[in-house]
Order: sequence, then C-alpha cells, then structure tokens
Amino acid sequence: MPDIEIYATAMCPYCVAAKNLLQSKGLTWREWRVDADVVARREMLKRAPGARTVPQIFINGVLVGGFDQLAAAEHSGMLDELLQAAR
Repeated sequence: MPDIEIYATAMCPYCVAAKNLLQSKGLTWREWRVDADVVARREMLKRAPGARTVPQIFINGVLVGGFDQLAAAEHSGMLDELLQAAR
C-alpha cells in the first residue's frame, strides 16, 4: 500500500475533495492538521517549500501538490503510476 500523507486544515473544502478522491480509489492516508499543530505546519513548509495552502499531498515521500495537482494526476493517469510505483 502506498504511503500517503496529507497536510490539511479542518475547514478546507479542497482537503475534503482530495480525501474523497483518494477514498474513491480505496486508499488510506495519514493526515497532519497544520491548523492545530505548529510542528506539522513547520514540517509542511520544510517539505513543500513555498507552499502556503492546503492540502499538500505526498505519496511515498514525493510531493504531488494540492488538490488541483492530485486531480490532474488522476485525470492524466499519473496518479495510478505513482501508486503502482509504491507496490
């Protein structure tokens, strides 16, 4: 199973959309709440330089980006390739 991490906040519709897309593919993830955890926020900024928005999504340590990038990867077939590389 791929290692998926999502940096998110509680009131983020794009975070919900990203989790719904991943859930529709039968995937699980670890979620880091950057609105409630200063350490998680610092870690997100370190791992995704310049990122100021959520979600920030990582698959096997590789930054995918936000929901728009995740949806584009799904549409192009790149998401399945990323997930297959994890298996």
